[in-house]
Amino acid sequence: MFSEQTTDHWFAVTEEPLSVGAVYDWAVRSDCGAVVVFSGTVRDHAEEAGELRTGVTHLEYEAYDEEVVPRFRAIADETRARWSGLGRIALIHRVGRLALGESSVLVVVSAPHRPEAFAAARFAIDALKAAAPIWKREEWAGGSAWGTGATEVTEPSRVRSTDEAGV
Repeated sequence: MFSEQTTDHWFAVTEEPLSVGAVYDWAVRSDCGAVVVFSGTVRDHAEEAGELRTGVTHLEYEAYDEEVVPRFRAIADETRARWSGLGRIALIHRVGRLALGESSVLVVVSAPHRPEAFAAARFAIDALKAAAPIWKREEWAGGSAWGTGATEVTEPSRVRSTDEAGV
């Protein structure tokens, strides 16, 4: 699909299973004492309009491939602008059909210290959900639906993470 990797960033949209260990290993740097890994996994339920839907069997993701990596790059740029001194940043998303328990998205951030790594990783996943043109279809025994919890695509600079205080 689409991938861009340099010394300090790794952005990808892929149909292949995501390797948490490989991305973690890549993110480790000798000047960084913290690596935060967020792996979003497919679960067996969903919330829509405050109601819990159980029995989700799988998810299917689609992406506007040509636009995802540029959005990931913008998210990483904004993340670095908010937290200077970050090491490596990886933003990787699966597309296609995913079974329960599979990773659909990885956000990995390394930094010299844990507060920056945690805050930057939280911002990066929040920004990815808000700024990347990726859509999810949930399937369950009684039907299916696109975009539960979907929001309008926004610029990464306008995203406010729930962990940010006054940024």
